[in-house]
Amino acid sequence: MIQEINENLKPQREQLLNHSLYEKISTPQQLQIFMEHHVFAVWDFMSLLTALQQRFTRTTNPWIPVGDPDVRYLINEIVLAEETDINLEGKHQSHFEMYLDAMTSAGADTRRIKDFLLQVTHGTDIFLIIAAIKLPVSIKQFLKNTFNVISEGKPHNIAAAFTFGREGLIPDMFSSIITNIQKKFPDKDLEQFKYYFDRHIELDGDEHGPMAFKMVEKLCGRDVDKWAQAKNTAEKSLLSRIELWNGIEKEIEEKTLVHK
Repeated sequence: MIQEINENLKPQREQLLNHSLYEKISTPQQLQIFMEHHVFAVWDFMSLLTALQQRFTRTTNPWIPVGDPDVRYLINEIVLAEETDINLEGKHQSHFEMYLDAMTSAGADTRRIKDFLLQVTHGTDIFLIIAAIKLPVSIKQFLKNTFNVISEGKPHNIAAAFTFGREGLIPDMFSSIITNIQKKFPDKDLEQFKYYFDRHIELDGDEHGPMAFKMVEKLCGRDVDKWAQAKNTAEKSLLSRIELWNGIEKEIEEKTLVHK
C-alpha cells in the first residue's frame, strides 16, 4: 500500500520537486523571503512529531510501556535528532533553532515567527492565533492543514501527514532547493542554512524516512478505511505544501517588481 500511495502522489511530488520557485531565488532578498515563509513549516513539523510522541510514548507519570516498541523507537529517535541535534559549532540544538540562526546569518527577518510563537506561549487556541495574526494566506492554510490533522486525533492520519508530507518528501525536495541555492550564492555566507538542509537530507533519507513508512504500515495494518484516509491526508499535505510554495513565489515576484 505504501508503494501504491507513493504512485498516486507522483504528480504532486513532481510538482514540488520541479517547482518554479527554486529558479526564482536568485538574490539575497529572495532567499530571505523564502526563509521567512518556510520557517513556519520547520516549526509546525515539530507539532506533528509531538502529536505522535503523545500517542505512542509515555510522557506522564507513572510510566508504563505504551504501544508498539518499533513505533516508540522511531518517535524517540526522531525527537532526539530534531530537538537536540549537533549544530555547526558542535553544540546541541533543535533543528528549528538552527534554522533561526541560519535566518539571522542570511539577513532574514525572524520577527514574524517570533511574534507568532509569543502568541503560542500564551496558551491561546492555535486556530484563533492563526486566524488573528497577520500572515500570508499561504502560511495560514499550511498551518491550518497541519493542526486540522492533529486535532482530528487519528494516529494513522498524523503519521501519514508526517511521513508522506514531510519525512518521505524532504530529502528529494531539500536536495532540489540546496542545489539551486548553491549555484546562485557561491559567495554568500549560507553555511548554517546548508548545514540545516544537509542534516535533514542525511537523517530523513537514510534513517527516519524508511522508518516512518514502516510506522504508517503498522498503524494502518489491514484496515482499508485507514489506508484510504492516510492517502487522502497525504495528498492534502502535499497540496498544502504546493500552496505554500506558490505563496512564496508570488511574494518574491511582487517584491521583485516593486524594486525594478
